[in-house]
Amino acid sequence: MKKSIVWMASYPKSGNTWTRIFLANYIANASQPIPINVAHRFAMGDSIAKTYRMVAGRPIDTDDIDLTLSLRPAVLRGIVGNNADINLVKTHNIRAVARGVPLIPEEFTRSAIYIVRNPLDMVLSYARHYGMTPEEAVYTVSHVDNANPPSPETVAQFMGSWSDHVRSWTGPSPYPVLVLRYEDLLADPKGNFAKVLEHLGVPVEAERLDRAIQFASFKELSMQEAEQGFVEKSAESERFFAKGKSDQWKTDLEPRLVKRMQAAHRKVMKQFGYLK
Repeated sequence: MKKSIVWMASYPKSGNTWTRIFLANYIANASQPIPINVAHRFAMGDSIAKTYRMVAGRPIDTDDIDLTLSLRPAVLRGIVGNNADINLVKTHNIRAVARGVPLIPEEFTRSAIYIVRNPLDMVLSYARHYGMTPEEAVYTVSHVDNANPPSPETVAQFMGSWSDHVRSWTGPSPYPVLVLRYEDLLADPKGNFAKVLEHLGVPVEAERLDRAIQFASFKELSMQEAEQGFVEKSAESERFFAKGKSDQWKTDLEPRLVKRMQAAHRKVMKQFGYLK
């Protein structure tokens, strides 16, 4: 069994989807953009209920969290069972243990790509995505027990607070972890997406890189979503690709909420250059 999983990891609303769609376009190397609703074929999620039912061999109740956690090792073993060198797997789970089950087990892991975003911008996008007020989102992402509840389509996802999540993925690791800031991807997509390819061991071809970046541009993604919808959009939000910019918090997040976020996440924000 190969350690073939490369985790595409991030806290929700931090640039994970953009990166995966870039990779889908680069790998496909097509003359037209890959439809956003098939991009998941290039990087499957680790919380899709269908795969847990397949492993169980029967219908399961996704609300039974102990059951789905007990199935998780078999789900991941099934992913690496194809004997491929690399299996890209999207996750929003914290790198920790939940109810005795390692969420990101080393035995299946080749490496990881972790994307971190200024939490002051992330929390605004988080609020829109989950149908919360900014104040509710600030509380939620600062709570140590934050998790996405199960649904018929997905099993529970354990995130913890933004700070705990970032620390878990960027701290000491037994395997390589490429850490990228969302803001740096925006400022220099060529240089930083090239790092993603190099991390995966994929040759960097300049023309192909430019084309994949263009096909994964915010303009292209928002246009596709307007035309065909997007399977990853939550029922609580109007659209998935809203603005995609940095520093929105300066005009859109109330000063009292800025202070609350900074107080809750000061150390990690300072570590990643989000707080002077």
